[in-house]
Amino acid sequence: MAEIIIENLRKVYPGAQGRQGKVAVEGASFTIHDREFMVLVGPSGCGKTTTLRMIAGLEEPTSGTIRLDGRVINEVAPKDRDLAMVFQNYALYPHMSVYRNMAYGLELRRIPREEIRRRVENAANLLGLLAPDNLLERKPKALSGGQRQRVALGRAIVREPKAFLFDEPLSNLDAKMRVETRAELGRLHHQLQATMVYVTHDQVEAMTLADRIVVMNVGRIQQIAPPLEVYHRPANLFVAGFIGSPRMNTLRGRLSGRGDEIIFTEETAGSGDPVTLHFRGEQARSLAGYVEREIILGLRPESIGDAGANEAGATFPARVDVVEPVGPETWIYLSTASNQLIARVLERGVQRQEFRALEPRYGVYTVLAPILFLTLWKNSPSLAGKTDPPLDVPIYLNTQIDALLNGLSIKS
Repeated sequence: MAEIIIENLRKVYPGAQGRQGKVAVEGASFTIHDREFMVLVGPSGCGKTTTLRMIAGLEEPTSGTIRLDGRVINEVAPKDRDLAMVFQNYALYPHMSVYRNMAYGLELRRIPREEIRRRVENAANLLGLLAPDNLLERKPKALSGGQRQRVALGRAIVREPKAFLFDEPLSNLDAKMRVETRAELGRLHHQLQATMVYVTHDQVEAMTLADRIVVMNVGRIQQIAPPLEVYHRPANLFVAGFIGSPRMNTLRGRLSGRGDEIIFTEETAGSGDPVTLHFRGEQARSLAGYVEREIILGLRPESIGDAGANEAGATFPARVDVVEPVGPETWIYLSTASNQLIARVLERGVQRQEFRALEPRYGVYTVLAPILFLTLWKNSPSLAGKTDPPLDVPIYLNTQIDALLNGLSIKS
């Protein structure tokens, strides 16, 4: 298989009639290790597909280098890079059978016929195209969306490439088929022990498939880390809000000190009472250097719970607006003086029809694993000089998460 090294990759599309060009990718640098499953994730227009296409040779970088096993491949034609790409729209030949679709690329390379048959049958068996029904003689129009995607995967597998590139291959499938095919991709990676680069906007695909995730936004890399580290230790507010469903709750406020406590006070625009959280012990000591600073408090939905269940964390009052049972868990929509929050709790028999008969009610909730974001400005001695782009510097308070992440390693 292969190691792919991206160094200071940049792509600028020229502007029309002398206008400034559009920067699609800016200064991307990362390494995809041999046999690693790397996922590039981000919103539409973040540059993830452009990065993948530059690796494949379908787009020419404006600057930067791409190395495959130590060899610079910027000037190497796509067909000579020994990379196999699976596209979003399958890209199957409608007039050819499944067998011919999988074999055609090998025929063009003048691979011996018996070797072609061996590769196609091995790939078809791996992907379930031979049993319970033999699909090799069918045309693409006679296949379901999931079967077509397996054929596209098989066409890539038979090439026995150095690395596989996937451009949102599951986005055209329905929800049930997407889950099944996602699991199949994970199984294939384990069996093939191949280097795989996967592009998606779906954070669930990224979290479940990846050895490491590259989070991108507006052409720039925001964080590169294993999935659980991205989730529990986001590098900035964008990553915190993009990864996780429901998304992370955020409250703007200020820290103050009182005795051995550090108090977070929510910034309010109305007349309601602000949320105040009292941090003590190790958490207070972690925050002592940030007193009288503006802070953004980040709370994962599962970090908010009934104060009666666990009183060890900081607590705050909030109004319950909506309860949504979603099977094994319940989403509770809360209102504070200036913010709407979502809490995710294990199902405890809360019924929607029972809740609708009640007036919106207040409760006290506890915060178990907060993340605080301190906004800084580059090259500025204090917050007074706000001339540079702001940096959201996270402050992590959960030592249990630290212990968990320290035990993680890249799968081999």
